[in-house]
Amino acid sequence: QVKLVESGGGLVQAGDSLRLSCAASGRTFSGHSKGWFRQAPGKGREFVASIKWSGDKTYYADSVKGRFTISRDNANDAINLQMNSLRPEDTAVYYCAAYGSSYYWTQSETDYHYDYWGQGTQVTVSS
Repeated sequence: QVKLVESGGGLVQAGDSLRLSCAASGRTFSGHSKGWFRQAPGKGREFVASIKWSGDKTYYADSVKGRFTISRDNANDAINLQMNSLRPEDTAVYYCAAYGSSYYWTQSETDYHYDYWGQGTQVTVSS
C-alpha cells in the first residue's frame, strides 16, 4: 500500500517553531515533486509550499514566505517543513502530497498535479 505519513505536529505558542516531516512507504517518490497543504477549520485546503523533485527549486504561499522552509531528504525519501515564527492563523491540519507524474514540477499553488496524499497532522498555535 502506497502511503505518505506526516509527523511532527503539535500545540505551540505564537512565535514558536515546529518541524513537520513526511515519509513515504510502499513505493519510492524520489523522482516526484512534493508539497505541503493545510486546511483550517471551516476553510478549504490551501497550498503552503512545494519542492521540485531535484530539490533545487521551491515555491511558497505568500502567507508563509520567509517563515517556512521546505526541504527534501532524498536518502530517506522524505520531505520536511520547518515552520518558524508561527502565528495563530497557521493553525490547521497539514498534509503532504506527491505529484502523480515523475520528473515534473511547476511553480503553482494548485493541487491538480498531486495524486498521493498523507492523512494529515494537526498544528495548533495559541496566542
